[in-house]
Amino acid sequence: MQEIYIVLGALRFGGVMIYPLLVLAVLALVVMLDKAFVYWRYVRLPRPLLEFIEAHDFLMSDLEQRLTGLDQRNYFLRFFRVIVENRRKPVWWIESRAGDEAQLIENLLSRGLWVLETIVTAAPLLGLLGTITGMMHAFNLIGTNGLVDPAGVTGGVAQALIATALGLFIAVIALFVFNFFSHRQSQMLDEMERLGTRLVNNIRMAEVHQESTHETA
Repeated sequence: MQEIYIVLGALRFGGVMIYPLLVLAVLALVVMLDKAFVYWRYVRLPRPLLEFIEAHDFLMSDLEQRLTGLDQRNYFLRFFRVIVENRRKPVWWIESRAGDEAQLIENLLSRGLWVLETIVTAAPLLGLLGTITGMMHAFNLIGTNGLVDPAGVTGGVAQALIATALGLFIAVIALFVFNFFSHRQSQMLDEMERLGTRLVNNIRMAEVHQESTHETA
């Protein structure tokens, strides 16, 4: 607890650039919590359903029934529903609609990541600006007769160092979070594309089986 008070006390000497840096830190935290909630709540596929889709031979009607157990805002449900509900249409049409839906899902998952990307660039620049203003304040206290206020010079240097350190800290955290969720998004879309291919192949197999049955009859 004492360390927290020390950090808060040090921030008071960081100068005016501390305030926009704190705003960036709050924005990064909001985006991080929002993304964490979305991936935990709406980008999860139950293992029994995954194993069911991985099977080579299953009925679309059974899959449609299993999908009813998912949250209506689940992204996998949105994607699968496009394929399942249009399974009687031509395959090329299904693939086109599934691709459009995957693009919409990618856009939704990417929402907010641009904020983190901006923070990664802006935070160090604001920290550097705080460094410059702090050093300028320190140099202004050096007159022709020497140091006017040695304590003021020390405060200016402290302001420069605190702003720089805070800007770099925020940028590093935002960079790690941005890369994590970007990688998670790429994994999720690859998994969705792979499972979508399984569903389309199942539709093709059903069509071939139906044609062969008609020929035999």
